[in-house]
Amino acid sequence: MSASWKQLLFQVLLLLASCRHIDTKTPGPTPPPLAPIGSPLAPIGSLPTDERSVVLEGESQTETVEVLNPVDLALTCTWTGDQNKRPNVTGFWSKDGEEVENSRVTVQLEADRYKLTRVFSIVSEESLGSYSCLFGSEAKIEFILAAPQVGEVRDKPIVSYVGDSVVVACKMEETKPKPSTWNWYKANGTDMEQILGVGEAPHYEIRNEERKTKLVVQNLTEADGGLYYCGAVYTISTTMGHVELRVISFQEPLKPFVAIVIEVIVLVAGILLYERSGSKKTSAAGNADQPNAMTQELDNNGPEERSTMRQRKI
Repeated sequence: MSASWKQLLFQVLLLLASCRHIDTKTPGPTPPPLAPIGSPLAPIGSLPTDERSVVLEGESQTETVEVLNPVDLALTCTWTGDQNKRPNVTGFWSKDGEEVENSRVTVQLEADRYKLTRVFSIVSEESLGSYSCLFGSEAKIEFILAAPQVGEVRDKPIVSYVGDSVVVACKMEETKPKPSTWNWYKANGTDMEQILGVGEAPHYEIRNEERKTKLVVQNLTEADGGLYYCGAVYTISTTMGHVELRVISFQEPLKPFVAIVIEVIVLVAGILLYERSGSKKTSAAGNADQPNAMTQELDNNGPEERSTMRQRKI
């Protein structure tokens, strides 16, 4: 074999060896960066979307928006304007009374209306609250974002007796979504302690029925009195309702009656003492007037009567 053929064979072998180290796989797309652990912001596009819009024909309006789950919520404000109809106004957003950063924009007058839209990511209970769109200082639309509120809250306390059992209830209106579950709490100063209602002989018993919940407190003591809170649990938040419980002894209802009886006795005794004192004064005055009456009678009879009396004495 000639030298040229040997050189050609050597080059082919080198080429085959180099081909083994070449990566022929097509690189895939770069994965998106992960959100930091504990970040309150969800990745873009991971939340369902919803929208609410209000048309304002005046200076202010308030709209309540019930939120059950995390959502990307688009809020749209449309203002029909005032008499001036300026070509543009300054619009901005506020959250719980504080202006949202970088939300100021110039809103143009289009079709005799001003329109302002912004998307908010509602991811937790802290995201709920008051969202307002403002058109300068002339108009304001407020959106109140909250979980469904517990209805039929009692204004007056529930009254029960020591040793009895009592049922404390909360209810969600039929027109509102059902909560996933219910929790109960008891006020302890400035804190709330959750009531679990477990044990061999539980003091508390919790009965949940979709839109209703009942707390049974057995063998009441005066320490059981106070405020009780029922919590309707939704994914985004837990809404609270409260009921006051008063525990009294069986003697408690008699106290007003006893007080009235005592007042009557004191009044009657005072009247009797007054009448007795008055009768004594009248009797004393009558005894004092009797000799004077006799003397006056003698004076009226004249000297003859007095002479006759002297003769009789003799």
